[in-house]
Amino acid sequence: MTTATAKVTLTFAEISERLHAADLPEVDVVVGIARGGLVPASLVAHQLRVPLTVMRVNYRDDDNKPRGDEPRLLLPPDLDLSGKRVLLVDDVSVSGATLRFAAGLLGDTAHVTTLTLKGEADIVLFPEVRACVNWPWSLP
Repeated sequence: MTTATAKVTLTFAEISERLHAADLPEVDVVVGIARGGLVPASLVAHQLRVPLTVMRVNYRDDDNKPRGDEPRLLLPPDLDLSGKRVLLVDDVSVSGATLRFAAGLLGDTAHVTTLTLKGEADIVLFPEVRACVNWPWSLP
C-alpha cells in the first residue's frame, strides 16, 4: 500500500492477495453493486467460480456525498435469487445504507452475506484502511 495526497493506493496484487486469503463463504451467486462494486464483484465471482449479476443502486456521487436521503434502485439483478446464498459486493460501505438497501431488496428468501473492500460489512478485505482509496481500475 502506498499513499498519495491523503489517499491510499491499492494495487490489483494487494487486492488479489487479500481476496485469496479471505475466508469466503460458499455461495450460489455474487451480486455486485454497480458502479463501485462491479470490479470487486467480478474478481470475487471469478475466484469462487459462481455466476455474477449486477444491481445498480444510486446513492453517492463521485465525491462520495449522498445524492439524496436514501439509495435508489436503478437496475435490479437479472437472476432469481430466491433461496440462493448470495454474496453482495460493493467497493466501500461508509454508512451501510447502500448495502442495507440492496440486501433488503433481495428479500427474505435469499441468504445474504456482504463483502466490501473497505468500510462496514460482514467481510471487509481492508479493515485498516480509513482514508479514501485510489482503486487500480479508477480513471485518473
